Amino acid sequence: MRLRHIEVFHAVMQAGTISGAAQLLHISQPAVTKVLQHCELQLGMALFDRVRGKLYPTPEAQRLFIEIDKLNRDLVAIRRLAANLRSGESELVRLVATPTLGAAVIPAAMTHWVRAFPASHCSLATNHTREIVSALLLGEADLALSLQDPRHPGIKAEVIASGQMMALCPVSSPEAQGLGPLSVAEIQTELVGLAGDDPLGNVVHNAGEAQGAHLHSRITVQTYQLARTLCEAGVGVTVVDPFTAASANRDRVRLRPLAPAIPVQLYLLTASNAPLAQTARRLVKYLSEAAQQSLHSLVAS
Repeated sequence: MRLRHIEVFHAVMQAGTISGAAQLLHISQPAVTKVLQHCELQLGMALFDRVRGKLYPTPEAQRLFIEIDKLNRDLVAIRRLAANLRSGESELVRLVATPTLGAAVIPAAMTHWVRAFPASHCSLATNHTREIVSALLLGEADLALSLQDPRHPGIKAEVIASGQMMALCPVSSPEAQGLGPLSVAEIQTELVGLAGDDPLGNVVHNAGEAQGAHLHSRITVQTYQLARTLCEAGVGVTVVDPFTAASANRDRVRLRPLAPAIPVQLYLLTASNAPLAQTARRLVKYLSEAAQQSLHSLVAS
């Protein structure tokens, strides 16, 4: 049986008449009759007994209808899914980001996404890059944001924004009085350091050693957001990514780029074998725009 045969047979069984089936399918009665006859011809058996212009399903048709009714429900679900995919409605997008980006980039992007897709849903989570990679590979997340390229064969990493590491200086610190880039060797105030296993933190320490400055911190933190908060409280100077820096309270800290510049890239991570749906692709657009706005706010300051 062809798909058209199945549709017509199911409609006739539901309506009980050729005219009723035609109304259900929005086609003419002769078209229903023609398809039904062709279906019976291909099957090599009658599906209905015609008695005085009325149709009575044969036992074979009754048996066939049980399975075709299941298939029809699946076809209805497929059509509904296709319509949703086309319009971008009723989808669930699962986004994971590192804690820093979850606080600094995602909120601005979501304000646009929720208006553009009022019937869609988004699951947001934060985690470290290692766990993010696992979630993508296991199909537990659709897309992710990280400041690291995991360089994994199963992960596609795309740069959607680029900036540079920034020094956050409490307004009362001597570093806040200067203008322009700040070298690591010029930092005199207590340094709130990043954890030893943080890749960007290691880059900062390597830059200090290259300038002959050995950085020692009595306070080390796991997240850039905590480093920013401590700096805003006046505990010390810290060095963070540009997105965290953009969210800092300008009344409490001064922002200065490091010299020489230490580049930072924002990566969109997806599973290599899992293309993004329409709503997820639109969310990527809003995430990229939010990241660019954060970087522009640094230039404006």
